[in-house]
Amino acid sequence: MSDLDLLTQSLARNVKRWRTERGFTLDALAARAGVSRGMLIQIEQARTNPSLGTVVKIGDALGVSITTLLDYERGPKVRVVPADQAVRMWHTDAGSYNRLLAGTEAPGPLEMWDWRLMPGESSASDPHPAGTVEIVHVTAGELTLTVDGVEHRVPAGSSATFEANAPHVYGNRGPVPMEMVLTVSVPPVR
Repeated sequence: MSDLDLLTQSLARNVKRWRTERGFTLDALAARAGVSRGMLIQIEQARTNPSLGTVVKIGDALGVSITTLLDYERGPKVRVVPADQAVRMWHTDAGSYNRLLAGTEAPGPLEMWDWRLMPGESSASDPHPAGTVEIVHVTAGELTLTVDGVEHRVPAGSSATFEANAPHVYGNRGPVPMEMVLTVSVPPVR
């Protein structure tokens, strides 16, 4: 089987899978993506090789990457992210930072972060979409977690979960660096 055949079959399987997981009808996805219903039927039946532009439109409408749509790996999918490839999103001169350790779509975006806050520093977050849930596990120091104006103390070794559709702040009011692992689960696009 050629690479093109593998990609065509993978695209067919993955578009149908993500459309079903998102709860979209063919008509709904066609409208969201700006492609015809007939084109989607041809894609899902692996009877066409659409343009890259069409694949991008479909991926955007489903909220998944092109890589996800064209992935033709057949076995259990394992992705190892080496330590030096974790993405640092922000940092301060005092030494606070966060790093995106890994992410996936299951069935919506799921991310795992490594955070460090130096004494006296904090990081505020705007509300996320309704249905977003965060889980924190503090590995050192003490986190002052403020959700919708209410403070919660989370000492080392403890964990907390919360609905993140309200303003929230991660803070360190203690005398030592606070370190935590944070997981964010965003609901799928509907």
